[in-house]
Amino acid sequence: MTSTLKDIPDLDRPEQQSFVRFYRSLSPVSEGTLRLFERDSNQKRYYSLHGDDAHYIAQTIYKTTTVIKYWGGNDATTGLSTTLLSNSATEAFLRDALLTKQLRIEIWRQTKNSANWTLSCKASPGNLQDVDFLFLNSSMAMSPVVMAIKWRVSGDQKTVGVAFADASVKEIGVSEFLDNELYSNLELGAKECLIPADDSGKDYENIKIRGVLDRCGVVITDCKKGDFTTKNIEQDLNRLLEGEISSAALPEFELKQAMESSNCLIKYLSLLTDETNFKHFKLIHHDLTQYMRLDAAALEALNLMPSAQDGSNKTMSLYGLLNGCKTAQGSRLLAQWLKQPLLDVEAITQRQDLVQMFVQDTELRQSLQEAQLKNIPDLHRLAKRFQRGIANLQDVVRIYQVVIRLPTIVQVLEGNQPETQAMADLMEQTFTLPFKEQYSNLQNLEELVESTIDLEAVADHEFIIKADIDPTLKGKKKSSPYKDTINSLTATLFGAVELQESLNQITRQMDAEHIRVGQKLKLDTEKKLKMEKHSTFGHCFRVTRSDSSVLRNKPEYIEYATQKAGTYFTTAKLKGINEEWSGLCSEYEKHQNGLVKQVIDTVATYCPVLESLGALVAKLDVIVSFAHVSSMAPIPYVRPQMHPCGQGDVTLLEARHPCLEAQNNVQFIPNDVRMIRDTSEFVIITGPNMGGKSTYIRQIGVIALMAQIGCFVPCTEASLCIFDSVLARVGAGDSQLKGVSTFMAEMLETSTILKTATKNSLIIIDELGRGTSTYDGFGLAWSISEHIATKIRAFCLFATHFHELTELDVSVPHVSNLNVAVHVEQDTKKEPGQQNITLLYKVEEGICDQSFGIHVAELARFPNSVITTAKRKAIELEGDIDSTGHIVDDDEEEGTSCIKKMITEIGAIGDKGGDLNDEELLSRIKTVKKKYQAVIESNKYLGRLMEGA
Repeated sequence: MTSTLKDIPDLDRPEQQSFVRFYRSLSPVSEGTLRLFERDSNQKRYYSLHGDDAHYIAQTIYKTTTVIKYWGGNDATTGLSTTLLSNSATEAFLRDALLTKQLRIEIWRQTKNSANWTLSCKASPGNLQDVDFLFLNSSMAMSPVVMAIKWRVSGDQKTVGVAFADASVKEIGVSEFLDNELYSNLELGAKECLIPADDSGKDYENIKIRGVLDRCGVVITDCKKGDFTTKNIEQDLNRLLEGEISSAALPEFELKQAMESSNCLIKYLSLLTDETNFKHFKLIHHDLTQYMRLDAAALEALNLMPSAQDGSNKTMSLYGLLNGCKTAQGSRLLAQWLKQPLLDVEAITQRQDLVQMFVQDTELRQSLQEAQLKNIPDLHRLAKRFQRGIANLQDVVRIYQVVIRLPTIVQVLEGNQPETQAMADLMEQTFTLPFKEQYSNLQNLEELVESTIDLEAVADHEFIIKADIDPTLKGKKKSSPYKDTINSLTATLFGAVELQESLNQITRQMDAEHIRVGQKLKLDTEKKLKMEKHSTFGHCFRVTRSDSSVLRNKPEYIEYATQKAGTYFTTAKLKGINEEWSGLCSEYEKHQNGLVKQVIDTVATYCPVLESLGALVAKLDVIVSFAHVSSMAPIPYVRPQMHPCGQGDVTLLEARHPCLEAQNNVQFIPNDVRMIRDTSEFVIITGPNMGGKSTYIRQIGVIALMAQIGCFVPCTEASLCIFDSVLARVGAGDSQLKGVSTFMAEMLETSTILKTATKNSLIIIDELGRGTSTYDGFGLAWSISEHIATKIRAFCLFATHFHELTELDVSVPHVSNLNVAVHVEQDTKKEPGQQNITLLYKVEEGICDQSFGIHVAELARFPNSVITTAKRKAIELEGDIDSTGHIVDDDEEEGTSCIKKMITEIGAIGDKGGDLNDEELLSRIKTVKKKYQAVIESNKYLGRLMEGA
């Protein structure tokens, strides 16, 4: 990075001072926004950042402040902090800033022939329209979705209207729904959210919604309240939406709050300023009742999407594990499916049938993945390049290469032999026939490319128009809607061919002059006299310096210059021929450019077909990826049996966590899961720390989600019911900058669960109530558990260290207790009472009344003194320490009491039995011993004493 920095020049002092005055006159940017200034020097592009932005770049990219310069002064007091970035470094940084760091950017450029700076483009995580150049050579796995929300409160009812857009696929989605006071339905998977600005800072609903979005990691953008209106939305949608039906006739138009949000969204994305958007967008209605609801806490608890901490380890997230997709559009669709699991059993079954066919046919799966799908580019982004008018002939060729691949894909799909006719029909209707239809729609494009582009030159990475005409094109009758365009191209090609013939004739004249001059100068035209095309002189002759003496005193030869390579010269005839050649080349280039534009404009009319083909390829890619992952797992996944909402139970045999079992050097221990209605709906799991409780409950949520997206699951046998939502309260985390404590975050997540869960939900709770005092925590854990078990009656998995909570099964019959098994044995090499503990990671019926937290501290290599103190304090808090400070356990206390009572009673016999003989005295002592015999035999402390005796 520093080597590129050395190549970037500094501005002259007067230029620096002029820019500093301009920069300081600019209004400040909003938080999280970077300003970049594009500059050029010696045809090299670079960027400058200033002020706080300069320090951010220095620390983030260069990792040192030594790269900071001060323009207009000598130090930070008098000058403007400045950091320079090369073009390549800037593009890489901006991609990361927008997609990962969720920053906004502004790029300023100087007006041509002027020193004035203007804002040329703006971008944010959800709006990448102006910075397409950053992603020309890279694919985006995640769609940059931006949403706008408007709400209306009427009494206790809160109506929320949402509009969201993915400009990469030309879709605007709308939804309107009633929400609770926590706005839990707003936890949608967007990168950025537009909301009305709260100038007063006192709008309670606005504050709550900001809190929800903030907690979900969504970038919040304030917009004017006047942008949320329906004043011009009808005509705006009419211009954007495909088809001739007026938007006012669509049922979505009746969603007033959603339409107001749509207006703000359209304005923010500047969709109406780009004519290529007109009549290309689709309006879709997002129905919350069609998909499983996943809140932000569930997304995090189930490790659904990759995080910055995952690094290059793909298997750390479910998305990374399942993403065997070979296309960018497939990866994006997978992310969408993961966030929108299905609720319709029939739709899930169809996906499972498709996955099963590819699982059973390994050759089909591998052929599609390795030979076909991996060679298909991002069709959505290619179509967008054509719509925006920035496509080139290479893009045309890339689309052509996809089109000619379609018959092979159809042939491969038709080679599949499904088990049943129903499955064969499903494959045909889902993939085979649609691919045939797409190829039929694109055959004219294939013919156009073959007739106009030199495909032989493509092998040498040259993308040019043919120099001659395909004879099959000339005069051939066309039934396609592009007949006029093709005829126009034919006519233009005739003109280009005539020019090419003229150029060839001039080239022959040059060759003849070359031979004539060689003969006259008596120089070998192969070795001594060269004819070259010089960048400055055009076509001319060159001789070496040693041979240049042949030109002396010969005025017919016009010398240009003598350089290291030799002496360049020409003749009057060659000079005239060169000028004629240059003129023809210029004219030929104009013909070529006209042809290129016509070809690109024609291909651009196929954009709707290309986007439809992209969606079809994406679906095939995801289904094949599911089959690949299911087959290649350490233990192959199985197809789960699905039951409708409210029916069936959860039965998983030898269930595994898919991400954990895929880790290197991990031998995962499977466990069975049985959650039966009216028997074990609410499951309490106790057991030692690090024993596998959290893994057990999370893997059930992951398996349920995998099943509802149509994937196979990591079990040997699986039967599940459809869940309308997965709600989670897992882990502890605070946000000090937002004023949210660990316990408050815990309570907010739990409150969302209690208000949104239904009897068809799956609830996952881990360590609830540990963020406050033991008594408060247990009280909350008990009341929440009882409410879920008796009022909501949802399937729930509750992992806890509150062992008293296991008594809930006494009062609630459908509560079941499980524990994570641990093997404990006495260590004879250590002090009495010391134990060896082995975690078995097996889940069994029953309860565990110990947590073994101090054992975990021993595994973490705590100092011995700390461990000893911890054990003493733990027992003391449980009331098991005597007045002298000696630690005792329950058995020791009971045994000591028993001995005292026996000694007292035996002493009383001696006091009163002075007249007793030895036999009678021994008999009475035996009677006392018999009285306490049961205690002596059951007490471990007394047993140890007897062994020592």
